Amino acid sequence: MLVKTFGSAVYGVEAITITIEGHLAPGELKYFIVGLPDNAVKESTMRIESALKSNKLQWPRTKYVVNMAPADIKKTGAAFDLPIATGILAATGQIKCIDHLQDFIIMGELGLDGSIQPIRGALPIAIQARKEGFKGMIVPLANARESAMVQQLDVYGVSHINEVIALFSSNNRQEPLRVNTREDFFNAQQFFDIDFQEVKGQENIKRALEIAAAGGHNAILIGPPGAGKTMLAKRLPTILPPLTLHEALETTKIHSVAGKLPENATLVAKRPFRSPHHTVSDVALVGGGGIPQPGEISLAHNGVLFLDELPEFKRTVLEVMRQPMEERKVTISRARIAVDFPASFMLIASMNPCPCGFYNHPEKECTCAPGTVQKYLNKVSGPLLDRIDLHVEVTPVSFQELSSQPKGENSAAIRERVMHARQIQSERFKEQEGIFANAQMNSKLLREICRLQPAGESLLKTAMEKLNLSARAYDRILKVSRTIADLEKTDEILTHHVAEAIQYRSLDREGWAG
Repeated sequence: MLVKTFGSAVYGVEAITITIEGHLAPGELKYFIVGLPDNAVKESTMRIESALKSNKLQWPRTKYVVNMAPADIKKTGAAFDLPIATGILAATGQIKCIDHLQDFIIMGELGLDGSIQPIRGALPIAIQARKEGFKGMIVPLANARESAMVQQLDVYGVSHINEVIALFSSNNRQEPLRVNTREDFFNAQQFFDIDFQEVKGQENIKRALEIAAAGGHNAILIGPPGAGKTMLAKRLPTILPPLTLHEALETTKIHSVAGKLPENATLVAKRPFRSPHHTVSDVALVGGGGIPQPGEISLAHNGVLFLDELPEFKRTVLEVMRQPMEERKVTISRARIAVDFPASFMLIASMNPCPCGFYNHPEKECTCAPGTVQKYLNKVSGPLLDRIDLHVEVTPVSFQELSSQPKGENSAAIRERVMHARQIQSERFKEQEGIFANAQMNSKLLREICRLQPAGESLLKTAMEKLNLSARAYDRILKVSRTIADLEKTDEILTHHVAEAIQYRSLDREGWAG
């Protein structure tokens, strides 16, 4: 007897439907799995047999062959336990309504007692199931809410193999799970544990981060220890525009594949904030492994990647970020497969100006040897700094500012201005595919959009000559000037916009480090 069930394999952030054929035939007691299974899939035999026998269910006493098609794609993980077990139950007549099997994608890992454990990548599997016209999906209970985010798909959450048998054996099938995705999503967007009004003083840094948020610019904060660099960076997501439903779906898919979603999770409602430690490896940062998994830059997709103490990161780790920062995606290539992971993130870095941390400090003296400061700065390569638009010097906060009672501007007020600037940009770039913010402009658009008045042109020329700014600073200053003009709701880039943008190129000044 031939029985077909359907599962799914996740590659990158996309899913491929797998047809699992089970053939029960006369012959000696043998069990075969074919179709490029890995060890975890081959070991399913033991798990399924124990799960069936512990629940007094019949295990086939003849030859049973399982084929996983397409047979040339490698099948990995224990999530295929449940569709294989369901096929065995149907072939041995323990599930009656086998006609309904073709309507469902079934996924889940079996415990020896018949319990069903959570899986990774339930959301991309559900999206693919709806795309291919399946009526429903049977997944572990812990993944049910995640899968139910996909509309027009009946999702049944199960916690035991007996519940699967009951689903197919009775006419009175339980009600599928319904989740009001939009309502949950929009409600969750409103609440943050932290706020910009908790930051005392540092008005110039707040302004720089507002500009970075408005134009999608990368920024680096340079200052002594304890000046508030990390505190400010952690509050950046609170002033970024809220995620759209499309962005939230993309972000949730990546987190689902990586296994980072909590149980009973719905859409990721807030922009991700990832802060890897400086001991991170290049594979952990950009993604990879035998079975390609997303790295930190993909987990920060549509959000913020914060690299604290930038010079302490290994050189190779920083260099592998160059291409993803430009292309906004990362391709992991292996001998048999190449997988694309999205990686559109804002890079915020922080660093001390020198090893002791007190170079350019208003009160404390730097104790570093001559040439040490430059050597320390050289740990961050020129090509990487080239991709960072704003260099912001952070100064320590005085006691008077710390002890003052008045609170600063809250995140909601700043976010309103940022959202307005982003609306101007989305209108400007509506005909440009893949460009949504000023930071993403290419050279051609830069010449068209960022035209300076003669006074602004003259100021920029003087700054380039007097401050010995590098050539790479030119384009960045123009982009930042355009964002500052958008925040002020002006069509023209005025002289004071250019002047403010020039301030944010500290590291390009010759002689900054002595």
